Amino acid sequence: MTLFAEDAAHGATSHGPALFSGEWFAAQPSDPTFYAFLAFIAFFAVLGYFGVHKTIAKTLDDRADAIKSELEEAKRLREEAQEMLASYQRKQREAEAEAEAIIAQAKSEAKTLKAEARKDMTERLERRTVLAEQRIAQAEAHAAAEVKAAAAELAASAAEEILKTKLKKTDLNKIVDADIKAVGEQLN
Repeated sequence: MTLFAEDAAHGATSHGPALFSGEWFAAQPSDPTFYAFLAFIAFFAVLGYFGVHKTIAKTLDDRADAIKSELEEAKRLREEAQEMLASYQRKQREAEAEAEAIIAQAKSEAKTLKAEARKDMTERLERRTVLAEQRIAQAEAHAAAEVKAAAAELAASAAEEILKTKLKKTDLNKIVDADIKAVGEQLN
């Protein structure tokens, strides 16, 4: 900044050394900012000469493209994941509905089987009851036939005895009463 100070000291008539003249360069060796400025310009000139700015721009563009493709891939993967989630949720709902239908069908079949088992049991009980009643009727008929046969046999023996002894009427009544008691005891 000595350049401006010299301008102020010389006044308006003197402009001082020109910026790119040898005098200006000769006047600047003691100022470190001057050398930093020259190094800065030289550094960018070298970078520009070797095309580093193009390489940096290309690298940044490649990185932007890579990030863009990664974002697109992530978006695609997210959409696929959402589709898979929706598919699995739909399958889960279908499986739950199918399970409910199976349970309802099983309950219905259980009711039907229960009703059929009840009907079969009732029919079996009715058949057994009929068979038992038939057996009882046969047993009663057999017992009645035996009683009739025993009564006939007893009556025949009583008649035979009466005829043999030719007893009196009172004795005859006693024998008949005794025979009736015997028949009654055999029946019981």
